[in-house]
Amino acid sequence: MSSQEHEMHDNQASKEKEFKKYQKKEEEEFIEKNEKNIEINEKNMEINEKNMEINEKNMEINEKNMEINEKNVETNEENEIKNELISTEGILLEQRIMALEKQLLESQKQEREALLRAKAEIENIRRRTDQDIEKTYKFALERFANELLPVIDNLERAIELIDKEKTESIPMLQGLELTLKSFLDTINKYGIKVINEKNIPFNPELHQAMKMIDSEEYEANQVIDIMQKGYTLNGRLLRPAMVIVSKNKLS
Repeated sequence: MSSQEHEMHDNQASKEKEFKKYQKKEEEEFIEKNEKNIEINEKNMEINEKNMEINEKNMEINEKNMEINEKNVETNEENEIKNELISTEGILLEQRIMALEKQLLESQKQEREALLRAKAEIENIRRRTDQDIEKTYKFALERFANELLPVIDNLERAIELIDKEKTESIPMLQGLELTLKSFLDTINKYGIKVINEKNIPFNPELHQAMKMIDSEEYEANQVIDIMQKGYTLNGRLLRPAMVIVSKNKLS
C-alpha cells in the first residue's frame, strides 16, 4: 500500500471515530432530555393533584359560604321582624335613657370640676402653710442668730484684749478661742457664714464703708481692713461687715 493510500485510510478511520463519538453524544443528550421530560411530567402530575385538592377545598368553602348566606338571610328576616315590633313605648324609653345619660354626664362633669377645685384649694393651703412654716423658721433662726452676734463680738474683743505675753493668760486665751470656735462651728451648721475677707472689691450688699483712706498699695475701692465682721444666713445678709476702703488706684 502506498503512503497516499495509507493516509486516506487513516483519515477515513479518524472520521468514523469522530462520527461514533458524535453519535454517542447525541444519544446521551437524547437520554438526558427524556429523563428531564419524565421529571417534568411527574412534577406536572403532582401540581395537577394539588390543584384538584385546592378545587375540592374551594368547593367546600363555597358550600360553607352558601350556608352562611342562608343563615344571614334568616337573621336579616328576624331582625326586620324585630324592628317592626318596636313600638312607641320603646322609642319613648330610648329617649328617656338618652335624657338620663345626659344628666349623668353633666353630673359627672360637675363632680370632676368640684374635685379639681378642691384639689387646687388644698394645694394652695399646703403651699401657703409650707411658706408660713419656712418664714417662721427663718425668722426665728434670724432672730436667734442676731442675738448670738454680740456674744461672738464680745468673745473676739476679749481675745484681742488678753495679754498674750503673760503665761498665766494662756489658759484663759485657749478657753476663749475654743469657745469662739465652737460658736462659729455651730452657727456654720445652720447656714451662718462670716464676712471677713480682705483685699476684695467693695460690695455694698455685704459691706458698710466706715472709712476711706488713700493707699498706694491697693487699687481703688478695695476692702483693705475689717473693723467688724459681717454675717449672712443662707445667703441673706444678717449684718454687713464694717470695712475700711481704699481711695486711689495703685500707680
